[in-house]
Amino acid sequence: MSEQQIKENGQNPVEEFLRMDRMPHIWCSGCGIGTVVASFVEALRKSELDLDKVAVVSGIGCTGRVAGYIKLDSFHTTHGRAIPFATGLKLANPELKVVVFSGDGDIVGIGGNHFVHAARRNMDLTVICLNNFNYAMTGGQVAATTPTLANASTSPYGNFEFPFNLPYLAEASGATYVARWTALHTRRTTKSFREAMERTGFSFIEVITPCVTLYARRNRLGEGLDLLKYYHENSEIKHGEETKNLKIDFQGKLTVGKFVEKEEPTFIDAMNQHLGKVLGDKYELYGRISHDGN
Repeated sequence: MSEQQIKENGQNPVEEFLRMDRMPHIWCSGCGIGTVVASFVEALRKSELDLDKVAVVSGIGCTGRVAGYIKLDSFHTTHGRAIPFATGLKLANPELKVVVFSGDGDIVGIGGNHFVHAARRNMDLTVICLNNFNYAMTGGQVAATTPTLANASTSPYGNFEFPFNLPYLAEASGATYVARWTALHTRRTTKSFREAMERTGFSFIEVITPCVTLYARRNRLGEGLDLLKYYHENSEIKHGEETKNLKIDFQGKLTVGKFVEKEEPTFIDAMNQHLGKVLGDKYELYGRISHDGN
């Protein structure tokens, strides 16, 4: 739908991309997930992608419900299995642009091993991880990303575990595009989402959106947007910063930006190159697969 048509019928431009019959959504007031979804939709609107060839995959948890609201081919998978499901989609139909849109508990907690190996293989996936610092849907338990000293339902005296530095984990595992923003960096998240979807390789974008209901309440960090504003206002943009320096301290300064952008052969490219050498013409005739489906 063109901008002129939107103005004429008064339709909100995001409605074209959302399953409006499922509204209102389940997210809490002040939660940043809806804001990030709006940025994702705006990235789709501005992209050159064929939306009939875009698939969204999510797992379990608050962010995992995103797939049910996006009006594209979307799949709501089991906990921790969004990335292997997305990998299967991509290998079965390489012409698809497959986006994994889920939470930290799903992507790097329960599904951490899948994350590492998909990045290692440079699977052609766009992975968007909304980091809310806990297992929000199940009671606010400590997650792989909960900052040290933070209060959670399973750490009432403060978390003593060391959390993942997700951009560092992504780059060390092999990701070829890595960025981090907060939920209130709306224009920058939109740009990163579009950049990631319009390239090939394993792209990872972390969006910081602390749980406004459980995490904020237990740590007395204010209500609703107060929490999101804190992280936005206490963030510093440092493009190209070494990912090893991106640790998140409890209520400390936050570094955001685009940290990694490089070109490497994808899993499919590497497979075609290797098997083409080994099998020769036989593989070219019967086995080769490509990103455009041929």
